Amino acid sequence: LAETAGANVVHTVVQNRVSIDPVYYIGKGKALELSKIAKEMDVDVLICDDDLTPAQVKNLEKTIDEKVIDRSELILDIFATRAKTFQAKLQVELAQLEYTKPRLTRMWTHLSRIEGGIGTRGPGEKQLEVDKRIVSKKIHALRKKLREIEKRQERLVASREEFFMVSIVGYTNAGKSTLMNALTEIDTFVEDKLFATLDTKTSVCKLENGEKILLSDTVGFIKKLPHHLVSSFKATLEEARNTDLLLHVADISSIVIHNQIGAVNTVLKELGCDKKPTIMVFNKIDAVQDDAIIPLLRSRYKDCVMISAKTHQGIEDLKRKIVEMLEKNFVDVELSCSA
Repeated sequence: LAETAGANVVHTVVQNRVSIDPVYYIGKGKALELSKIAKEMDVDVLICDDDLTPAQVKNLEKTIDEKVIDRSELILDIFATRAKTFQAKLQVELAQLEYTKPRLTRMWTHLSRIEGGIGTRGPGEKQLEVDKRIVSKKIHALRKKLREIEKRQERLVASREEFFMVSIVGYTNAGKSTLMNALTEIDTFVEDKLFATLDTKTSVCKLENGEKILLSDTVGFIKKLPHHLVSSFKATLEEARNTDLLLHVADISSIVIHNQIGAVNTVLKELGCDKKPTIMVFNKIDAVQDDAIIPLLRSRYKDCVMISAKTHQGIEDLKRKIVEMLEKNFVDVELSCSA
């Protein structure tokens, strides 16, 4: 995450504790140790891979004498660099303001743009107290704009009812956009970075039975995804709720694949999508180091499909599985009415 945000990670510290320190998150002794390390290594910013309270950030910055950002702020920072469309920028700004509101004594005042360096890509930064009423008013205005977008999307969904809708979901950098390209033969932006895709992209995919479906590529999920981020990106994530079938893509070459699958399932449950018909798709089979994982995953996920979106291995198998799942879960009903 830090490298994706543009940071050069020079040192990592792990502390095992029975419980979180309410004052410093880590212990005071460890904070003093970090202060020494930061000075010796000429560190500009310290990143905590967890969420911190405003008080914990304040106490750590006072002790270490360097800027401290937490996991949520780091993820928001990455999202800010990825925001390209009007909707994505609105959603990022809303999430940033929701995060900023309880932290106004140490955060931003200029609320009109999304730019800056790592940890500062919020709506400006002047380090002055901001009137909460101004922030609340801005949040209200952003929510209103996003509701208007949601209404337009609802009308668009209604106009698509003649098509089956299939959404690609998965952990960030699992290869969703590459799979989108493989299935539709249309170039969607692909980059080997976290959160390369922030906007939902929809294209037509023709299946082997001649059926045409609408295929959507969604924003990537991640473990401990900030709740306010899920809320702010409701309009984008809503695509998964309106879909007929989910393709849950997982990176089979990842050493933490089960954790990543669990993180995605957690977000899907939060969105109310956990009961949707789903095909488990294991991508990057061409990058597997230990072939023993393949039968293990097949036994655990009975109807899964193994593919390489990059080499197109298994793509036709996936298309057949999509047809099978749609035929299994949906039937055509013909009604006749007489006066």
